[in-house]
Amino acid sequence: MGPGNVTRLLGFFLLGFSEQPGLQPFMFGLFLSMYLTTVLGNLLIILAIISDSHLHTPMYFFLSNLSFVDICFTSTTVPKMLVNIYTQNKVITYAGCITQLYFLLLSSGLDIFLLTVMAYDRYVAICYPLHYTVIMNPRLCGILVLTCWIVGVLSSLLHTFVALRLSFCNNLEIPHFFCELNQVVHSACSDTFLNDLVIYITAMVLVVGPLAGILYSYSKIVASICAISSAQGKYKAFSTCASHLSVVSLFYCTLLGVYLSSAVTQNSHSTATASLMYTVVTPMLNPFIYSLRNKDIKGALKRLLSRVKQRGPIDPPG
Repeated sequence: MGPGNVTRLLGFFLLGFSEQPGLQPFMFGLFLSMYLTTVLGNLLIILAIISDSHLHTPMYFFLSNLSFVDICFTSTTVPKMLVNIYTQNKVITYAGCITQLYFLLLSSGLDIFLLTVMAYDRYVAICYPLHYTVIMNPRLCGILVLTCWIVGVLSSLLHTFVALRLSFCNNLEIPHFFCELNQVVHSACSDTFLNDLVIYITAMVLVVGPLAGILYSYSKIVASICAISSAQGKYKAFSTCASHLSVVSLFYCTLLGVYLSSAVTQNSHSTATASLMYTVVTPMLNPFIYSLRNKDIKGALKRLLSRVKQRGPIDPPG
């Protein structure tokens, strides 16, 4: 029986964070509450934007897409982790691991691309305010989001197909709580040169490239804000992109922290803990960042909740 067949029968063992039985109930409750908070928070953002006509603008259109992707992002890893903790079974099948790997790469890629598109949107709004509605028309917004999805799907498929060519022997343990790309690739017993090359190229093009675009957009934004004479005008201009800048900083700092920690230390548990920040914590905090710092979102949420309260419980038929 070949190594590929052995992998398909046994799958992988996700070691997670801790093997101490006493910590399992606490970890289950913690991650369940974080997951529910993430889903509820992002769902409320989406519903508030859909239900309020004042928020039918490019900025909030991109934000609703980001909230949807964040729900998918955390749903890719946390439910399986909760099942593993509850059943005390660390196994994930080969097909399940590849599927999780694909959707994780897709969600993280979409997060990066949408944050870049949102930076461009803020750049146009602040640097070309008189032409904003003409430039950021519904057709362009739809094309930008569609492009994000196309590039994300193709990139994820590329990594997945390259991973499918790998053979795995006896080392099927992944010191992580999900099937992280580097961990899966480096647990293979076949040559991984092509995989490492694809990871490096896509990281430079699809991670560093968007980051450079975001930095360029904000350099122009800062220059435009500095050119505004009144302090009130500067504050108003900065407040329109403060939430996005906070989300970008949080996402990229945690993502950078993961790969710096994996490069500096060989401790896989510390790398898994760092990965928790951008896969679970960041999607959970994004709705709070946008709702707490944005009067339009807070107002839409209040109106949405008031309408729900006014409707009250639905009476049974008959």
